[in-house]
Order: sequence, then C-alpha cells, then structure tokens
Amino acid sequence: MKKELNIPYGTSSLTCKIEENLLKAVISDRMHQYVSAGSPDTIVSSALANPLGTKPLHELVKGKKRITIVTSDHTRPMPSSVTMPLLLSEIRRGNPDADITILIGTGTHRATTPQEIENRFGPAITASERICVHDCDELDSMREIGRTPAGNMIALNKLAVETDLLIAEGFIEPHFFAGFSGGRKSIMPGVAARSSIMYNHCAEMIADCHSQAGILEHNPIHEDMVFAAKKTGLAFILNVVLNNQKEIVAAFAGDMEKAHQAGTGFLASLCQCAPVISDIVITSNGGYPLDQNIYQSVKCMTTAAKTCRPGGVIIAVCQCRDGHGGDSFFETFASEPDTRLIMEQIQNRNSTDTVPDQWQSQIFCRILLNYHVILVSDAPKSIVEHLHLTYATGIDEAIVLAKAMIQTERPSITVIPDGLSVMF
Repeated sequence: MKKELNIPYGTSSLTCKIEENLLKAVISDRMHQYVSAGSPDTIVSSALANPLGTKPLHELVKGKKRITIVTSDHTRPMPSSVTMPLLLSEIRRGNPDADITILIGTGTHRATTPQEIENRFGPAITASERICVHDCDELDSMREIGRTPAGNMIALNKLAVETDLLIAEGFIEPHFFAGFSGGRKSIMPGVAARSSIMYNHCAEMIADCHSQAGILEHNPIHEDMVFAAKKTGLAFILNVVLNNQKEIVAAFAGDMEKAHQAGTGFLASLCQCAPVISDIVITSNGGYPLDQNIYQSVKCMTTAAKTCRPGGVIIAVCQCRDGHGGDSFFETFASEPDTRLIMEQIQNRNSTDTVPDQWQSQIFCRILLNYHVILVSDAPKSIVEHLHLTYATGIDEAIVLAKAMIQTERPSITVIPDGLSVMF
C-alpha cells in the first residue's frame, strides 16, 4: 500500500506516493485544527480595537503629522490587501490629515516591483497612497540611531527614523535563526542599512546555539533587532498568523514586544512538534511566494535537518522560479567545490567583515556537511549543481536517488509538507 501526499510547490503542489511501511511520519502543524474567530477583516479589526500594552491606534495618531507604516516585501505572503486598509482607516479615524508613508521593508532583497506592489495592496491603495521601497545601499537615505550592546552600529531608513509615529505590520512564522518573524524584524533587517544587517547576521551570531527557530531568549540576533526597533521608537505593530492557505487566523496588535510575544506564544502552541528521526526527510517551503528561489529554500532544509539522521537525505521540494536568489550566495558555492573550506572561511571572518548572503551560506554549509540534499525544482540543473545540491525533476526521482545515496531500498521516511510551518 502506498500513501499519496501533496507537497506545496509554487502556486500548486506536487504529488508523491510513498510505501506506508516506509513512512514513519507526516508532520504538520495543528493550524488546520484551529477554528478562527471570524473573517479576516473581523479578526484584524478586533485586534486593532483591543491592542496589547498601548492605547488604540486611532488615539496614538492624534497630533502626529508624519506617520510611517513599515510592511513586508514581495518575498513574504503578508495579506496587506486585508490589513493595510484597516490600518489606514484607524489612522485617519484619529487623524484625517495625517501625512502617511507606506515603507516596504526589503532588507537586502531586490526592490519590490510596481506589479508586486499592486498585487500586494490592490489597485486602490497603490494608486492613492505614498509607497516607498527601502534600499539598504542608498546611504543618503539612512540615519544612524546608536550602537547595540553587541557592537552593531544601527543605521535605518530615515523615513522610519524621522517620523512622528512609526507603525509596522507583518506576519509571524518560525524563523530559522531569528526565532520568529514579525514584530521587531520589520525594522531590523526590514529597513536597515546593509552594514547593520551584515553585522546582525555575522558568523558569530549565526553560530550561537540560541539562534534557532522558536528561540527568542538569549538569541543575540533577536536582541540586536529589539534594540533597533526600540531605539527608533516603533510605537505600534499589527502582526497576523496565517494558516497553510495563507489565510489570517489570528491577529495581534499593540506594543511591539507584548503583541509579538502574544503572537509567538499562540503560534508555538500550534506549530511546535516532536521530531521523528528518519533516513529521508521530504519537505518544502510551503509554496509561493516563499519558494521563489534556492536562497529562501534553505529555510525548509533547516527544519528537515532537525528530524533527519546524520548522513541521511533531505529532499527539498521548491519551485525556485527565480533561480538561486542571491548572487553572493551562488558565487560562494559555485566558485569553491569544497564545502568545508567555505565554512572555514566564513567562521574566520570578523563581524565587521560579513559579506552579502554569508548567513545563508553558513547555515547552508552546516546542512551540506551533515546531510545529502536533493532539490526538486524548476531551477536550471547547472545552478542547482553549482550549489552542491543534487538535482531532481520530481519527488519520485528524488526518492530513488536518495535510496542510492544511503544504500538501502527500505529507508525510513518522514514528510513535512510545509517546512516553514513547524518547529522542533
């Protein structure tokens, strides 16, 4: 008997059939069991009406002329077509004459395109609101706000610094080295200068044992981010939690730390799982937009690594329609066939000498040094292989390759359909 499973892939899914006596576990979050308290609009409106640790937003905005709202970029499935109209309505309810700027936090990602902006917000907001896209390399647009206890000089987009009220919207999911997304992460790395992001993602911080999904306490990366958000005066956040269909099931608004803590606690109650160690682990990035490139696909590999035996095989099912997703990330591996040497070079680099994409390369190296990794993808085979991965056109082919790698026809298999929705 074989069990048929669907794995998210781009905007659709891929199907595989696995012998039931080989399948040890299918690990999913419990989000599908959660019954939300109404429509997305109702959930978000309720959160805005009942903020945690602050006054309601329509009161906070009174007397504030310039207001900046930081939001996520095209690499995140943030449902801004739902959240942004409600935020704007709350602001104008308390301050009809407010000068509002929507600032898209790209971090070090490429600029969000006009079409992606319209896809995110809808044509009405795109046409009527001032929307700016952050550029981490545009030094004239940055302002230094102070140095963190870890030694990081924080420089942020002046639209976030030189405003009368700073607001951020985002969504919360497990994050493979910051603990969770959302909250303070909208500011750092969202609207930070490249130099500040490089330091925050340096080899020493990435290597810290607390820099993992689901961990905030003593996480040096998180602590750096909190400093930046507090120092710039982030006054109010709206964070949502999404289910596997990218639909809003919960929302948390108010104080940056209190609302984020409530949101992460809620999420952890639904996505914390026990690992089931197997020879082969099959997973994905949960489909589009998070599986747009190989760079982002490293995230699901880190989840799989926590339930794969040392020397086992990780099969990452990610469409990667945009290819590798990071020039420096790609060149790091394409120019050096020895993964161990790449890791040594990263570990010997000073915090102030962090290079673009180094953090992703470091985590990727850690995976490659302990597991075989097969990528099921639409990306060109040459790109996949230059990144020290094994290329496969489908899941069934990948399983055949995996069996050969570990030299057994009867491997144990764990499947995590959405590797970004669970944490161990």
